Amino acid sequence: MAFYKDERLMLFIDGASLYTTARSLEIEIDFRKLLAEFRNRGRLLRANYYTTIVEGEDYSPVRPLVDWLSYNGYNVIHKAAREFTDREGRRRVRGNMNVEIAVDMMSAASTVDHIVLFAGDSDFRRLVEIVKAQGCRVTVVSSAKTQPQTIGDELRREADVFIDLEDLSDLIGRPRNGTPDRAVAYADDDDD
Repeated sequence: MAFYKDERLMLFIDGASLYTTARSLEIEIDFRKLLAEFRNRGRLLRANYYTTIVEGEDYSPVRPLVDWLSYNGYNVIHKAAREFTDREGRRRVRGNMNVEIAVDMMSAASTVDHIVLFAGDSDFRRLVEIVKAQGCRVTVVSSAKTQPQTIGDELRREADVFIDLEDLSDLIGRPRNGTPDRAVAYADDDDD
């Protein structure tokens, strides 16, 4: 199933999922190229990027990315990550944006023709099913080529189209310089 130039298109990017997938594939995402690629595939109405941020720290590795995205065509949706101490006394950070993505996708489904979801969590399977029932086509971007796979089988089957992130790497990645690339994104812990 192809993209059509006249269709209204929205991107929903789970920052943690994209980061994990890109890192596993040793792809450094060029977010400017990503936006340009999907603007060429249809009438891109909005590109939503979802992430959590650790509040109160002097430096957060995701803050520069969030700031850049905000100034360069992305709608950034974020919330505070939860901090806790695990059983071994180590400081851990946890948070995910699944509910925010679900609410926003359901709201958008009646106003767009095609949604591209950058996520692999099978918990999104039912969301994709509901969005499709509203007449919206859904493409899912993740990977079956990582070990372990970052795409859940149920989500892959439910999507109208599945695109492996590795297959997009020449279009939205930075050129490799012979060393493993550092993915430009931030990992949230999706374990709630």
